[in-house]
Amino acid sequence: MSIENNKPQENKMGTMPILPLLISMAVPMMLSFFIQALYNIVDSMFVARISENALAAVSLAFPMQQIMSAIGIGTGVGISASIPRAIAKKQQDRADSLANTGIFLCLCYTAVFIVLGLTFTHTFYAMQTTVPEIVEGGTKYLSIVWTVSFGMFYGVLFEKMLTSSGFATLAMTAQACGAIFNIIFDPLLIFGIGPFPEMGIAGAALATVLGQIFAAVLAFRFNHTKNHWITFSRQKILHPSWDAAKEIYTIGIPSMITMGLASMSSFFINQILLQYSTTATAVYGIWLKLQNFCFMPAFGMNNGMVPILSYNNGTRRYDRVWGTVRYALTIILSLMAVLTVVFELIPNTLLDLFSASENLRAIGIVAVRTCVISLMFGGVCVILGSAMQALRHARFALAVNVLRGFLMPVGAFWLLSVLFHDILKLWIAVPLADGVACIAAVLLYLQMKKNLLAEEADS
Repeated sequence: MSIENNKPQENKMGTMPILPLLISMAVPMMLSFFIQALYNIVDSMFVARISENALAAVSLAFPMQQIMSAIGIGTGVGISASIPRAIAKKQQDRADSLANTGIFLCLCYTAVFIVLGLTFTHTFYAMQTTVPEIVEGGTKYLSIVWTVSFGMFYGVLFEKMLTSSGFATLAMTAQACGAIFNIIFDPLLIFGIGPFPEMGIAGAALATVLGQIFAAVLAFRFNHTKNHWITFSRQKILHPSWDAAKEIYTIGIPSMITMGLASMSSFFINQILLQYSTTATAVYGIWLKLQNFCFMPAFGMNNGMVPILSYNNGTRRYDRVWGTVRYALTIILSLMAVLTVVFELIPNTLLDLFSASENLRAIGIVAVRTCVISLMFGGVCVILGSAMQALRHARFALAVNVLRGFLMPVGAFWLLSVLFHDILKLWIAVPLADGVACIAAVLLYLQMKKNLLAEEADS
């Protein structure tokens, strides 16, 4: 890394006007996440061409992939909030300690998922369904995704390091390159185009992990050559700081729990839907991919917003904190409103992307038009939840995330199934869950703001 004397005196997160700063930090990540979400949709589109059972197998794998992502992204959130605070306080050693400890933690995660990938995947599928094509294909898919997980963990970590230091464009470049790699190699490896072998559902998994590795290598390279705010050290990686790990987890655990609960929620909802048909689980898997695509602007906004909030919280510039949240909410609500209208108008076109059968289409049109009502509620929850984490009110964010990520969706699907036993009415559970969580998020955000204003008045 570069010499200390070459570093600027203050990071742009404390000096640049709020709206241009937020746009410069968030828009690159929003574009990057859009490309990533596009890959997820393209992946399912190609898998659907194999068979509807192959699509169901990938849909059933999604909760397990969410667990892996929950750990990686939660650690990244801890990094992206902690490093800017250290930079704001001119604590260079602390910033380096946080970064290198994150590398060690990702090494531990990789070891755990290698073991799971080698031992647990077949059992996971066998306890859900007896359809041989789903069990065999799903086992191949999830085994590869789990045993070659290091690309995902380190890709997220190095991208968060870039974003937290003010290099959002470089983070976008790394993530986008990985997603484009996936999109290109998906059909080549699934269908055996040109010199590539025909691997079917295993090819989809291999394209995924190779794209993640490519993105991780690029992000590491950008940190090593461009990011002057942190320094990598083999000594610090091999001897991590447990105090730094504690800070990372204090901030990141709510995100881990959120995504972990979402994984459990998807698993239990799939069990409810399997009582109707495997087609219902395929529809739910399609909705999760479409929902993920719609929420990518909010996730990208979070990636740009959290370092700004954390930095200015560290310097007690609360006018910049509240202004950042207001701008973020305005932008995301506007985008979600547009997406809601578009999805309501073209559900048939969206389902055609997944080679929908008549049975899937009959369920899917109602599902898309009902579930899309939730987007604006969910957008508010995502933005306010991340603001609460960045501003050291993680318990508030955790309460919203537990409500939205598990209690409300699982409870609503179960209750509607018991009351109506009609697959077309079950989809009301999605906007109902997000609506209740949105109300809770607004109330808790207002309480957090009151608490911080009181602290500022006392200081």
